[in-house]
Amino acid sequence: MTTRRVNLNTESVDNYLKAIFTLGGPGEARVPSNALAERLGVAPASITNMLQKLAVSSPPLVEYERHKGARLSAAGRRRALEIVRHHRLLEAFLYEVLDYPIEEVHDEAERLEHFISERFEERIDAKLGRPKFDPHGHCIPALDGKMPKQVSQPLTSVEHTGKYIVDSIPDQDASLLRRLKAHNIIPGTQVQVTIRPEEFVLRADNTSRALRLTRVLAGAVWVRSVD
Repeated sequence: MTTRRVNLNTESVDNYLKAIFTLGGPGEARVPSNALAERLGVAPASITNMLQKLAVSSPPLVEYERHKGARLSAAGRRRALEIVRHHRLLEAFLYEVLDYPIEEVHDEAERLEHFISERFEERIDAKLGRPKFDPHGHCIPALDGKMPKQVSQPLTSVEHTGKYIVDSIPDQDASLLRRLKAHNIIPGTQVQVTIRPEEFVLRADNTSRALRLTRVLAGAVWVRSVD
C-alpha cells in the first residue's frame, strides 16, 4: 500500500479528526461514514476518499475499514485533542472576556481554532485561570491530553422525575441555546425535571418559567444527580 503524506495543518484534516473524536465518544467507538458525512456536510464519496488518505498517511491518523467506519489512531487522537483544546479555550475566552453570547461562541471559535499559536493558547489558558470546561460544560483537554471526568447522562436517559444539575448543553444548535439561556438553563444550574411520554419539562430553581423539550432536543442536554 502506498503511503501518502497528508498535511497535518489543513483545516479539512483538523475538522475530520475533531468530528471523529466527538462522534466516537468516551469509548472511542468506530464512527460510520454516514455519520461523518452528516456532521461535516460532505458527500459520502468525499468522506471515504479522505478517510483512506488519513489511514495511509505518515503517521496514520485514523484506522479505517470500509463498512465498519473509522476511529482515531494515537497520532490522530493527539491532533484531535489539540484542536479541541484550542476550540474550547477560544469559546471560554470569547464568552468570559469578550462577552460573546453563548449561542455565538462555537461558530467564532471554529473560524479561529486552526490558526492560534501555542503561545497564544497558553496566554488564553493563563488569563482564564486554567479552566477545565468551556461555556457549554464540555471538558477542555489538558496540555498532556488528559480530560476531566464527568459523571453525567443525556436527559433522555433520566428515568425519574426530580432535581438534577445541568452538566453540559449543545454547542452547535443556536436556536436551542437561546431557548435554554432564556430559561436560565446553563451548566451548573439545578433544575427540576418532569418526565412526560413525549417531552421533558425543565424548570431552573431561579425561575418560575418552564421549558418543554421534545425527546430529540432533550438528548443534547446532559445532567447529573444532585447527590
